Amino acid sequence: MTSALPRWVAAAALLSGLIWAGLLSQQHLAGKASLIDRFETVLLDLRITLTGQRPAPDDIVIVAIDDRTVSEAGSYPLSRKTLADLILKIREAGAAALAVDILLSGASGETDAAALTAALKTLPAVIAVAAQVSETEQTANAVPVVREALAPDTRFADVATEGLVNIVTDGGGTPRHIPLLFLSDSGLQPAFSLKALELGSGKTPSMTADGVRIGDRELPLDLGWHLALNYYGPAETIETISAESLLGDETVALHGRLAVLGVTATAVGDRFASPFDPVLPGVEIQATGIANLLDGSALTRNSTLRLTDAAATLTITLAGLAAIAFLPLAPAVIFYLALLSGWLVLTLVLFGQGQWLNAALPFAASLPPVIGLLLARQVFERLRSQKMARAREALSRFQSPKLAGRVAEDPSFLAVPKEQTAAMLFIDLSGYTGLSEALGPVRTRDFLKDFHTIVVDVVSRYGGVVLDFMGDGAMLGFGIPDASKDDPENAAHCSFLLERAVGAWIEETGMSGRISRVRVGAHVGQVVLSRLGHDRQQQIAATGDCVNVAARLLEVAKDHDASVVLSADLMHAAALSGAGLTAPRQVTVTIRGRQQDLTVGLWRSDENPSVPLVPGATG
Repeated sequence: MTSALPRWVAAAALLSGLIWAGLLSQQHLAGKASLIDRFETVLLDLRITLTGQRPAPDDIVIVAIDDRTVSEAGSYPLSRKTLADLILKIREAGAAALAVDILLSGASGETDAAALTAALKTLPAVIAVAAQVSETEQTANAVPVVREALAPDTRFADVATEGLVNIVTDGGGTPRHIPLLFLSDSGLQPAFSLKALELGSGKTPSMTADGVRIGDRELPLDLGWHLALNYYGPAETIETISAESLLGDETVALHGRLAVLGVTATAVGDRFASPFDPVLPGVEIQATGIANLLDGSALTRNSTLRLTDAAATLTITLAGLAAIAFLPLAPAVIFYLALLSGWLVLTLVLFGQGQWLNAALPFAASLPPVIGLLLARQVFERLRSQKMARAREALSRFQSPKLAGRVAEDPSFLAVPKEQTAAMLFIDLSGYTGLSEALGPVRTRDFLKDFHTIVVDVVSRYGGVVLDFMGDGAMLGFGIPDASKDDPENAAHCSFLLERAVGAWIEETGMSGRISRVRVGAHVGQVVLSRLGHDRQQQIAATGDCVNVAARLLEVAKDHDASVVLSADLMHAAALSGAGLTAPRQVTVTIRGRQQDLTVGLWRSDENPSVPLVPGATG
């Protein structure tokens, strides 16, 4: 069934869906946080889980100040002298560079500070700076703005480079991005991971319009030069070495590798949730960002992919709305769900190639308007069904319910005339003219209504239809609109029951003195079913020789003082289906206007046989 939605409702739904999807897409293109991000992170973690664990690059290693190290040291934080010894051990193990993810701010003893300063001079090193980033202020290109920074002791900053360690988490606290650039009062400041990359690879990165160039390779970045983190696996997927192993003079080889020094001890330092672990030390987050830069495996999420997200969102929303508005309901829903499923599959496939498309945005943009339109369509469909039911009921008052139902289901029914076999039956009342004169218009109308009611009740029992009421008579058809082998038998049985029922009614109403006889004639043969009348006013009619003969049999009944006249053709056809009719009298008559004579069976009212009340019943 096609949609019952008015065009203005469909147009309004498409327009509102376009506006809604456009607003969400605009927010997404601008990188503004929204509730949709919470759903996206769930779907993102699902994709990460399905993709599974990945090997981390070998040229990075975490030197962890873990529970074992703190236990041996006896306290935390470690003294600057202990840190100095640790850094010297890292250099002796052959590390190419050092990234210290520890805030070296605050006062310290001169001796310890001097030792740490001297240790930092021994190898290329970057030390962490923590910044307070403005949540309201942002540059036009989405670079974070630093309001205040917690810088390391100037003595350490003089011998090592600095990098900001701020990260961007989602609504659930999972780090998703690392900004590679920050804007402070002194200009653009690099991130800790970006400086660590430079020291570890020996290549100076340069920022491009949409990414970062590292040697001859360009890595695409998200808005504001944000690196989209691509996790390798659970804790310690990136090789992790206990700091105590180095301090305890165990043999550790770090030849040519970048060592990231940070804290993993329980209840010490930063902790974050990750797709693989409920709690992951902050140093592993930083190491993941550095590793993504080193091996180029960071998730690709740039302006091009965001435009793809927006285009898919608008397409799915409008296509889904159009389907619900104009297609049959079941295929429309399947089509819309197929669009969403296809988008999910595409996001999963491309995620395996490191591309982060937004899986949640098309859902959030399309579901509200599509569900709203679906509900509106259900309302209009129900209203249309109620209207059609009322129309069918009204039509059935002017046309047989069978025919009315067929026209309601198929408005083109009998647009082309159809020839088929049918049994036709006519009934009239002898003496009606005088009766109507005596009764007057109102009582005549009541009399006819009762008579027509009996006709409809009886013919309905046998599956026939009333094709026309003609004052004191009626034209009935069996096998209309669809023929059946039982039509002749049903017509014959109906003829007898109809004559008996109308006769009994006439006796009960005291009209037997004026209505002298009920006459019924029936014949079977080919008829033409068609629509007759003007294009704007039509009725379904049966025409042909069979109809004319059945009507003329009423004259035969009058001429032979009979109540029921059945043609031999009808009796023979009824006998084939088991009726077994035997006429008290059988004669051959001439039908007015017809050249060929016809053999008929005649019954008076007192010869009326007992017949089944419904087809297939016994008498």
